[in-house]
Amino acid sequence: MPHALPEARVCQLQQLLTRLGLEADAAPFQHADGAGLAALDEALTHTSAGLARNHEQLEFLGDAVLRLAASEYIERHHAALAVGERSALRSHLVSDRWLAEVGQSAGISEALRIGSKAGGDTTAAATLRAEATEALIGALYKACGSLEPIHRWLTPIWERTSQAVLSDPHRGNSKSALQEWSQAKGLGLPRYHTEERSQSHGDPERFQCRVNLDGWVSAEGRGRSRREAEQQAARAALQALKPARGS
Repeated sequence: MPHALPEARVCQLQQLLTRLGLEADAAPFQHADGAGLAALDEALTHTSAGLARNHEQLEFLGDAVLRLAASEYIERHHAALAVGERSALRSHLVSDRWLAEVGQSAGISEALRIGSKAGGDTTAAATLRAEATEALIGALYKACGSLEPIHRWLTPIWERTSQAVLSDPHRGNSKSALQEWSQAKGLGLPRYHTEERSQSHGDPERFQCRVNLDGWVSAEGRGRSRREAEQQAARAALQALKPARGS
């Protein structure tokens, strides 16, 4: 049986559950020495805290649980989408950026136990939130034995994300849209030049990219990864080309 958690920690975890729209007094989370709260505590203990039980295993579990839950969400709410469209939508519903934003909206950092060095690295904050959110998903599944609490928490958020993605004519893939337009115009392929500006993995502007389409547009974008920076640059280029594209 897990050791009883301090009252302050129990209160912290139950407040987080409430922010997720879940019942803090549900059976798996009623007792300070219960497996449910122990799983939440483990998920929200970062490796940098130096404790034996930390988030890593639950993050691994959470990765699989999240993909399954997102697939179920799409099956329930967007069954008309073709398989390729489902895969593209799911990539947005499980992305690290999306996880970081979900964690931020839930105030997950308030319940995260973390080492002082990692906690002081502001550029890694988004990465830490994403990891903790994924581990929390794994903990909820482990504690409740079902996907139901994940759906209850994430479905409203997935609805907003899906609406934004599906209303975007480029489905979030601005690089492909820019390439298709440039080739249709006989302009050849856009050229991307990407530089690493920072060594910090969580830096939202770690990479800077410039895309050029000779005689038409030159635009910049930034992101945590090369791919994200290139997508942002392509998106900026498409915005600049709107009058020429007639949209």
